[in-house]
Amino acid sequence: MEWQQIKGFRSVARLGSMTKAARCTLRSQSAVSQQIKALEDELGHELLERLGRRRLRLSPAGERLNEYCGLVLEEYERLRQDLAEMKGQARGRLRVGAPFTTLYQLLPDYVLTYLRENPLVELSVWDRPQNEVIRLLTEGEVDLGIVLESRVPPELAKMRWKKVQPMAMLPKGHPLAWAKRLNLAKLAAEPLILPPPGPGRSRLEEGFNRLGLEYRVVMESSNVELSSLYVEKGLGVSFATVIQGAPWLKQKNLAFVPLAGDFPPDHLAIAMRPRKRLLPHQKAFLAHLTKRAGKGK
Repeated sequence: MEWQQIKGFRSVARLGSMTKAARCTLRSQSAVSQQIKALEDELGHELLERLGRRRLRLSPAGERLNEYCGLVLEEYERLRQDLAEMKGQARGRLRVGAPFTTLYQLLPDYVLTYLRENPLVELSVWDRPQNEVIRLLTEGEVDLGIVLESRVPPELAKMRWKKVQPMAMLPKGHPLAWAKRLNLAKLAAEPLILPPPGPGRSRLEEGFNRLGLEYRVVMESSNVELSSLYVEKGLGVSFATVIQGAPWLKQKNLAFVPLAGDFPPDHLAIAMRPRKRLLPHQKAFLAHLTKRAGKGK
């Protein structure tokens, strides 16, 4: 089993396509196909099953090999880190996934400070919706993911970071802006700006439907910054999960009122794969995020 075969097989396993894997590894499609064939000959098992003309999936033997290759690549990364530490350098790769709002509002200072302290670390930050962050984390494409704690599946490890509160977002001066708490019954009569279909929207719609409330959606918005702009303009009211006292809230001509009922406070959490031992430079980033976590509780 050769190194390039391992990398080629992992790319096919991840992308489900010889063509995409060849493009990713800078090889020809025939070269990747030959790598897979050589592995199958060596191991005595078919590793891939075809789904239609273009799509591939792993056979049971392929699933086991993929798990093995993942461990090999993790150990190789750990070896690189250990050798770099012998030279007194923090070197390695760190991949972090988080939704746009978290990256935009919370992470810039953390990221820039960490890179100044660790200039040889190869940091990649991925802007993805929460479900996509969880998928990438589960498949090993990112090392750390920042999502709502309530959305982290039980098979992943998690560490609480900052407390957040589901809130109604209204223009300042709106009659409902003076309430201490708002429920869905009071908000159903307002024109609503909701996220596209997904878990966040489903939770709101289930609440409206359970109470037998009619409601009107005037806009779909995929992130809170876009929603806040149109709320400020008076198009409607919206919903956001926010960190209380976050600086950006003061820069908006908006009012935020906590939601009552089935909307308890949540936390942003740092999720990771439970069996993956983080490398020192990855642990350093985790510590960098959490050292001030007490301020967000």
